[in-house]
Amino acid sequence: MSFPWPHGSTSAAAFTFDVDAESCVLAHDPASSSRMSLMTHQAYGPRVGVPRLLRLLERQEVRATFFVPGFTADTYPDVVRRIVDGGHEIAHHGYLHEPMQGISAEQEASYIDAGLEALDRLGVTPVGYRAPWWEMNWHTADLLVERGFLYDSSLLDGDVPYRFRGERGSGSLVEIPVDWALDDWEQYAFYPGWTGSGVIESPRKVHEMWLLEAEAHAAENGCFVLTNHPFISGRPSKAAALERLVEDVRAMDGMWVATLREIAEHALVAVDEIRTVRRVTAPQRRLDGRPVAPGALVAALDGVG
Repeated sequence: MSFPWPHGSTSAAAFTFDVDAESCVLAHDPASSSRMSLMTHQAYGPRVGVPRLLRLLERQEVRATFFVPGFTADTYPDVVRRIVDGGHEIAHHGYLHEPMQGISAEQEASYIDAGLEALDRLGVTPVGYRAPWWEMNWHTADLLVERGFLYDSSLLDGDVPYRFRGERGSGSLVEIPVDWALDDWEQYAFYPGWTGSGVIESPRKVHEMWLLEAEAHAAENGCFVLTNHPFISGRPSKAAALERLVEDVRAMDGMWVATLREIAEHALVAVDEIRTVRRVTAPQRRLDGRPVAPGALVAALDGVG
């Protein structure tokens, strides 16, 4: 069954930007604040990259979704205001881009609330969330539902939006899936002693790869979600390649280019099925080492009526 995109469209695309700035470095190692060059590498995003990307989006008449950590909002409030003034969506991305893997619900709630408070100080009430490092916990969905979020964009198990509920089963979220192949971090990110393999790809190669992905999503009735970071893709040659990609995607027949909020609002109406999060665990084993129930594992997200 094909996904029912609006306005006669047959597929959708969203251009999203994670405005991490210094937050992800400081969350990884607070002592990094002493590394002046590394800090300027990250500050390039809000100081230079965001303005360049906003000009690009204005030329292309595209509205995008910017995921902003609370620390970035507190440190660069004028940058957030400029994004809003450009007609773009601001969404939630933690406070200090905190590592989320395995933390308690109470700790995660404090991070989410700190990010909400920072954005609220700028008059922004986000409806979308993206977990730092795309690392959701089994309790995250319930925390987001309790705080009135409409959608998440952190999971990797689909090509189109779907609706799901958390383990406690109260309310639901729209999920707009992502893909590591559609993230500029894997293509370009490098800084000695912090991140990356040292291989920085050619923007021409990255444009080709992402265009192939977009064409495949268009052919498959899918939702192409690109994730970029202003301190990476805000650099001149990378931004130029991104603009060529935006032009290419906009020109595709049947492609609806929208913010994630617009996509989520449509999915909320268009999708009736609500899935239930079901945790997958390793099978128990008998004394002889054989699984108790071979083949009995279920999908992590199981459809229910």
